[in-house]
Amino acid sequence: MNGSKLTTGDKSNNADFTLRNDPFTLFSEWLEDARDSEPNDPNAMALATVDETGLPNVRIVLLKDYDEKGFVFYTNYESNKGRELLSTGKAALCFHWKSLRRQVRVRGTIETVTDAEADEYYHSRPRLSQIGAWASQQSRPLDARSTLEGAVAEYENKYPEGEVPRPGYWSGFRLVPFSIEFWHDRPFRLHDRVIMTPSADGWQTQRYYP
Repeated sequence: MNGSKLTTGDKSNNADFTLRNDPFTLFSEWLEDARDSEPNDPNAMALATVDETGLPNVRIVLLKDYDEKGFVFYTNYESNKGRELLSTGKAALCFHWKSLRRQVRVRGTIETVTDAEADEYYHSRPRLSQIGAWASQQSRPLDARSTLEGAVAEYENKYPEGEVPRPGYWSGFRLVPFSIEFWHDRPFRLHDRVIMTPSADGWQTQRYYP
């Protein structure tokens, strides 16, 4: 998504975003700012899920796509996070761009992406990453690193050239938000904080105490 720059000058001290009511355009602008300032992985986000006992799990994953429908990431459906997402159908995300003193939190429901979407992204990955999706039994116990390396070699021999098919258990999720919170650091802990929620005629914006 493309949009005009929201901030000018000192981005860490600009609060004009509080007047906005379009979360995806605002998110696009903040992510673009992060691409200019973060040393690596500006699309990194914490993904929180809940296991079968009700305990939370959180880990860093990479955002791979987003639009007005939601935020997309990919994983092994048989991994811990894959099973938890399929079981509960709910999750939360958190982006933290330390260099900009900004944070975005997203809460919502989970849906799976289409096979076409998953195929397109899977085949855009480096070939060894595609092989790795076959070789790694994600979230399962591993007796030694050599076992994983042996599995990689096995699938490299199985698919020596041409297209590597996408495993049926490897695909993507889309988090469809029911709230998106934008947080911006301000002096003396008097931060700017707004939460946007969908409504019948668009998005409602509410400012909150920090």
